[in-house]
Amino acid sequence: MISPPSVLALQDLDLLLEEMSSRVSVGRLMRLGFAPADGTLAHERAVVVERLDRRWAQHYERAHQRYGRAVVRVRERVCLGCFVTLPTSAAPGSGEWLTVCESCGRILYWR
Repeated sequence: MISPPSVLALQDLDLLLEEMSSRVSVGRLMRLGFAPADGTLAHERAVVVERLDRRWAQHYERAHQRYGRAVVRVRERVCLGCFVTLPTSAAPGSGEWLTVCESCGRILYWR
């Protein structure tokens, strides 16, 4: 079973890295008194990827390259990435939080 915090943390780190690559965002943060990270985010991302199961890490990377946002929520059995209504069989079992969308291939967060 994959732990949701690690996949969600990976997505959050990717979004932060993307934001830190923008000069506008870095300038705004510096005006507010924050110093830009000097590689700490990339190191943390590598640590999170190392902790993930290899299969899930590869799936995340493929979805991230294709869509930008690899993990999306499910609301009332609808994937909020491609807006397809999912079959009831797609719901995760007890104690699980994540599955894969059969339509778009994104990782679905069922909470």
